[in-house]
Amino acid sequence: MTFTNTEHTQTDIKDTIMKRFIIISGMLVTAGITALLLLTGTSTTTAQPASGNAISTSSSVSVVTAKKQSLSEQLSLVGTIAANNDVVVLSETQGRVTKVFAEVGDQLKAGEVIAEVDSEMKEAAYKAASMTYEKAKKDLERFEALYKEGSIPESQIEQARWNHQNAESQFIVARRQFRDTRVTTPIAGILTARPVNVGTMLQGAPQPTVVANVVDIAKLKVKLNVAEKDIFKLKVGDAVTVTTDVYPGQTFEGRIATVSVKGDDAHTYPVEIAMANSAKTPLKAGMFATVSFRTGGGAASIVIPREAVVGSLKSAKVYVVESGRAKLRAVTAGAETGTSVEILSGLREGETVVVNGQNNLKDNAAVTVRN
Repeated sequence: MTFTNTEHTQTDIKDTIMKRFIIISGMLVTAGITALLLLTGTSTTTAQPASGNAISTSSSVSVVTAKKQSLSEQLSLVGTIAANNDVVVLSETQGRVTKVFAEVGDQLKAGEVIAEVDSEMKEAAYKAASMTYEKAKKDLERFEALYKEGSIPESQIEQARWNHQNAESQFIVARRQFRDTRVTTPIAGILTARPVNVGTMLQGAPQPTVVANVVDIAKLKVKLNVAEKDIFKLKVGDAVTVTTDVYPGQTFEGRIATVSVKGDDAHTYPVEIAMANSAKTPLKAGMFATVSFRTGGGAASIVIPREAVVGSLKSAKVYVVESGRAKLRAVTAGAETGTSVEILSGLREGETVVVNGQNNLKDNAAVTVRN
């Protein structure tokens, strides 16, 4: 049989197309089998873990045991140190200063003279009043004796008594005016200011002249304001610790001297701390001080970490672990100190409370304790 060239060409083209079709079909079948094996393998792995056990549905949590303890709170506030007594000495008489007896920085005793005013006229008035008083007193004694004998009428003895009382009053006034010419300090302390000198004219009441300022820092006071939420935690006589930046690491002991019953516009209450001034590490009025109050420490109560409470303290709830399950329970929260909170009711000592992992829990959820 004889074939032409055209027939040979058509036969070659058909063979080539057939070969390509077979190759492509084989590749598609191989890819499909591979994909199917991969999907089957993944499904098998997911359905059958290596352990061969069912997947656990319990939540992992950390817990603590509710315990009773005394809740102590540390409250620290900054205040200003003040002198135990700070007195402005005023002039009680009028006149020119003739002498000064104390300089700024001097340690004075109570009653010590600071300055003296011209006293010539007042001394003379004092002496005249003293003589008049002595005469009236002797006259009264003589008239009293005569009256007892019936030698003088009652009107005469009454006049003598009146003269005596009048002379005594004038004598007391004159003596006081003479004494006021010597300006003295009413307290013991350090003279911090003396704005008058020799020759200064002093005025008395109603606009007395300032003669000196005397400060007693043998004892000190720390004045500060306490917020209304903390004021009922403080009591007069409670011990406190005082520190200052002037003496780093040095602590001073003090006690609450006064707690005001009246607050200011900012709803804070003035409190004063009394403390002794140290001779080795002396403090001065006007310095800043940090006062640490030790509040609480009373009867023991249930205390748990603050992080165990779900929600706010006003509507506090906790998860209590019982037989492998977390029970959501409402509790009544009390004082909060640092990272701890007092539980007044709803929780018993020894119960197990969830402190970590409770955000993903629901009531009666199964749990696994990891600590």
